[in-house]
This record gives sequence, structure tokens and C-alpha cells, in this order.
Amino acid sequence: MVQTTDVMRGQEFVPDPRFRHAPPEWTPQVALDIARQEHLALNDDHWEVVRSLQEFFARHEDAPVTLRELSDALDEKFHHKGGVKYLYTLLPGGPIAQGCRLAGLKPPGGAVDTSFGSVA
Repeated sequence: MVQTTDVMRGQEFVPDPRFRHAPPEWTPQVALDIARQEHLALNDDHWEVVRSLQEFFARHEDAPVTLRELSDALDEKFHHKGGVKYLYTLLPGGPIAQGCRLAGLKPPGGAVDTSFGSVA
């Protein structure tokens, strides 16, 4: 399990080095708090998804991320474990919608239907 190491030194925020692509001010504790609210117990597989999402968004910060593009990238990255089907076993609230919440990211349009819930 990930231990939180983010600290404030004076006024300077020092990010956790295991999450190099994390959004500013995001900490693993933020993800743990969200996971607790959503009745998830995070393990190393969840943290791998969080890091993957953060890295994907960091590498695509110059253009909007589309639902299809992100879904395809996650399916490819986790293909050896079962792809998107595997991710749904980890994140039943939707690997993109719930994963983005845990990672401190805004999910792409279409990942959440407010009248239905997570769709991706």
C-alpha cells in the first residue's frame, strides 16, 4: 500500500516522487480519502492505474483528451492483465470516471452521464 509522503516545507509543496505526473496539490491521501468514500480498498494495482492516468493526461496536456483515446490507451496498457474488463474489476465505478477521480483529474466528456452515472 502507498504511504503518503507529500509534505509542505514552508510554503513549498513537495510532491510524492512515485507520482511524477500528478496534478499540482494532489496527494495519495486525496485518493485514499476518495476511495474510502467510494468503498474501495486501494492496492498496488489501483495505484498503477492512477499513475497511468496521470501520466497520460500529462503527456496530452496540449490537446483535449477524448474518452475513446483514453479508453483505448488504458486497454492497451493493461492488455496483459485483461484490458478494460480487468480495469472494471478494480474500479467498478468506471475505470475512467472513478480512476480520474482518484487521480485528481477531470474525466473526458462522456465518461459520466449525470442521469445514469459512470459509463466509462
